[in-house]
Amino acid sequence: MPQGSEPDVPLSRPYADELRKTTCYMCACRCGVRVHMKDGAIRYIDGDPDHPVNRGVLCAKGSAGLMQHLSPARLTKPLKRVGPRGSGEFEEIEWEEALALAAEWLGEVRARDPKRLAFFTGRDQSQSLTGWWAAKFGTQNFAAHGGFCSVNMAAAGLYSIASSFWEFGEPDWERARYLLLFGVAEDHDSNPIKLGLGKMKTRGAKVVSVNPVRTGYSAIADEWIGVRPGTDGLFAGALIHELLQAERVDFDWLAAMTDAPFLVIRNPGGPDDGLYARDADGRELVWDGARGEAASAADPDAKPVLAGERRLADGRTVVPAFQLIAERFLDPSYSADAAAEKTGVPAATVKRIARELADVAFEQAIELPIAWTDWAGRTRQTMRGRPVAMHAMRGISAHSNGFHTCRILHVLQMMLGAIDGPGSSRHKPPFPRPCPPGPKPAQPAEGPDLPLAGMPLGFPTGPEDLLVAPDGTPQRIDKAYSWEHPIAAHGLMHMVLHNAWAGDPYEIDVLFMYMANMGWNSAMNVPATLKYLTDVDEDGAYKIPKIIYSDAYYSETVPYADLVLPDTTYLERWDCISLLDRPISSADGPADSIRRPVVAPDRDVRPFQDVLIELGARLNLPGFVNEAGEPLYPGLYKDYIANHERAPGIGPLAGWRGEGGNQGGRGAANPEQLERYVENGGFWHERLPDAALFHKHANRAYLDYAHDKGWIPSNDRIVLRLYVEAMQKFRLAAQGHGALQPPEAHRRRVETYFDPVPFWYAPFESAAFADEYPIAAITQRPMHMYHSWGSQNAWLRQITARNQLYVHPDTAADAGVRNGGWVWIVSPIARVKAQVRCMHGVEPGTVWTWNAIGKRKGAWGLAEGAPETTKGFLLNHVINDLLPVRDGGLKYANADPVTGQAAWYDLRVRLEPCAPHEAGETEPMFERFAAPPPTGGRPDVLRAVGPLTAPGGGAPAASANWIGQRAAYVEGGLGLAAAGGGRRVDEPLEDPEGER
Repeated sequence: MPQGSEPDVPLSRPYADELRKTTCYMCACRCGVRVHMKDGAIRYIDGDPDHPVNRGVLCAKGSAGLMQHLSPARLTKPLKRVGPRGSGEFEEIEWEEALALAAEWLGEVRARDPKRLAFFTGRDQSQSLTGWWAAKFGTQNFAAHGGFCSVNMAAAGLYSIASSFWEFGEPDWERARYLLLFGVAEDHDSNPIKLGLGKMKTRGAKVVSVNPVRTGYSAIADEWIGVRPGTDGLFAGALIHELLQAERVDFDWLAAMTDAPFLVIRNPGGPDDGLYARDADGRELVWDGARGEAASAADPDAKPVLAGERRLADGRTVVPAFQLIAERFLDPSYSADAAAEKTGVPAATVKRIARELADVAFEQAIELPIAWTDWAGRTRQTMRGRPVAMHAMRGISAHSNGFHTCRILHVLQMMLGAIDGPGSSRHKPPFPRPCPPGPKPAQPAEGPDLPLAGMPLGFPTGPEDLLVAPDGTPQRIDKAYSWEHPIAAHGLMHMVLHNAWAGDPYEIDVLFMYMANMGWNSAMNVPATLKYLTDVDEDGAYKIPKIIYSDAYYSETVPYADLVLPDTTYLERWDCISLLDRPISSADGPADSIRRPVVAPDRDVRPFQDVLIELGARLNLPGFVNEAGEPLYPGLYKDYIANHERAPGIGPLAGWRGEGGNQGGRGAANPEQLERYVENGGFWHERLPDAALFHKHANRAYLDYAHDKGWIPSNDRIVLRLYVEAMQKFRLAAQGHGALQPPEAHRRRVETYFDPVPFWYAPFESAAFADEYPIAAITQRPMHMYHSWGSQNAWLRQITARNQLYVHPDTAADAGVRNGGWVWIVSPIARVKAQVRCMHGVEPGTVWTWNAIGKRKGAWGLAEGAPETTKGFLLNHVINDLLPVRDGGLKYANADPVTGQAAWYDLRVRLEPCAPHEAGETEPMFERFAAPPPTGGRPDVLRAVGPLTAPGGGAPAASANWIGQRAAYVEGGLGLAAAGGGRRVDEPLEDPEGER
């Protein structure tokens, strides 16, 4: 080597030769990811810095997507049951036999009565397709997991503020100076929230987290308020009380943007009591204080008042809606002192938070130099905002009072004028939409072999929109849109199995499920659920006759299926994150995205969406075949994504539409659309003009834009609702008015809970069991786990391989339990055993654990003795799916009475120390599943070529990327073993004293 020259020695081998971008599916956040490829294989995954959702940030779940793709729990071939349900005894069959059998079963149902198919999906991100398929099949019995997760939040928002938290709205992370979080854990939307919180804390904004548990966001918040579960609504109501007393309310904004001045008829006992007063043309009225008379609410020159009882010219007595809100929340039951007794939040704290909110909203208002024109044509030179933002999630939603709690939060936002202004909570296109947005749920098909006239799910505005028979009995198997749960906008997934087993309100022939682990962590009362799946009638036939199930993994539900259709992983298929469904928009503009196959499957599996479209063609469903009976989408889901139109010019994807691909949002199908998405990193995003960025519900530029895109039916202003008139229509029916009235057994329930003014009431189980079961028990999901998926993942299991019951030290002492000891968690219906971990960051009357960590033996490809199966546990075992019967009444679902949202955060328990011989392993313990072929024959360690291993098996190559290095070692059927030794994942994680 010549003297002074540099040695030409590579210091590291190239880790990748190609980069493929797609959308993550490790949770519902739908971040953009870069998949690093080498020799056609995946090396590792990181965040896409160009993606509008996560801007390069990626959580542990997303990074571990490779392990999800290589999971030993993956199904490998279609399966047909040959043993009893629950045994796991299957035979492998070919796809042609599987599809022919599914088509035969489904065809028989459609020819007999389409509603006897119950089609329910879980963490499905293609609900615009699955719901449309159900409609074309002709069954109203379709829903996804929203009724088990967050329908209270979605419905309350869409009936109140024209959007909602999370997917339809977001805080103004750039400008907010005060953020209130309610019930927000770290699993949903985690990367955007982390980015946003980082911006807020960098700017010195205050973050307050209201949550019984101090983890994640609560731990980094400037203030943690440890509220008792189910009392968030009372806490928020007390804040409203303080603001009203101090008259720290944005009266001008309320008069301009909401129904606060709309006149409400006061006619107790009358058929119009509580309805808006309208003129002869049906337009709502306000009282014009300047003219001293009623005027149209749409009159831009009216000067509406917000209080005072008046008499209209026709003799009707009316008051503004705002007065009814004020009367409710100025009541002493919402005072800070009264709230403190039930919420556990000191009165002084309530008063201080209210002062802080008012100070930021009114003394620190934001004004942006952006001219805009309102709905009436009036131009303003600036956009003004109240920089108080709020965000809420499952913690407020999964209660039997969750709908009204969410509505109270929205009233609080509106009192401050903090909706879609600079610094506040903002709408995300295609929202806002009218309150409620429509459409209405489609009525049952008129006969066999016929489709529904519309979509199965929707938003009722009165009794006439319910799905009930003439005698008032439900027409859906889950009793959604019945008098039991009239505004069940997402259906009641958690009640399908019970009702199908009981034949209430009727029997079904086929249960068709996708990615819904309803035999385990998506069940309330797991032992009862397993009975529903396996129980037989007097003739020995299963009470649920046929079960078809599709999933990518061998979950706890797979062994209960009669036919298993194996799905791909998310890295092996086309997919579509659509504005028709659950968009990834930001408040600054609409966005959607795709998934594309970055690798081909190495197993005999097919994407469920492809399977669904092929079944639609085999069944000759309208929309899936042409007049000659030929498939409309011979290229299956990829073909559907590019060519399907839900309305003229509106399809699954909004980007690059039109013949030349130069139209956004609306335009003819473009044969090169998917190629444009791939070239752009898998997403489309369009920024709104500056003049349309804020006040979207009343902004002429935005309303015209949204109407042109087909998102809203007209460009009229969208009125936000303090007072939900649709609720009063149901209440009037319960009071005996109108042609459609509830059966006598439901009258009192409907009249009580369909109050157009939101109110707080104690969750049902708290009211029934608080004395005997004094402790609230809840779950959260860690940032690195998502439902069942995470705790089968080789990398994520190394972070959390089992869960414990977290208890305040004082609560543990009262129960006679020490840190590390084992305890029985006893509910009104059952008990489950767990190990205790003491922590101060939990409200003393609450215990909690990580959800979905515990697994059943034989599921998910886990090893014998894996900690998830021996020490992990589920609270689902002790949560009742039905409410207790009182006074010989009906058995209602353990759910919100308005929406049917599963109330699994209402659980009440007591703690009983275990005897010494009972410690060490969780209970209940169910029989081990037999593993399907070929899972049982997989090796202890499955090695994949990765950056740590040199080509040809030589010495490891250097790499600075830890995630890339770990890709070499993938857990097999019996646990994870690192090269060169190290502790296996299934070794015990605690010493005899219970310390890690």
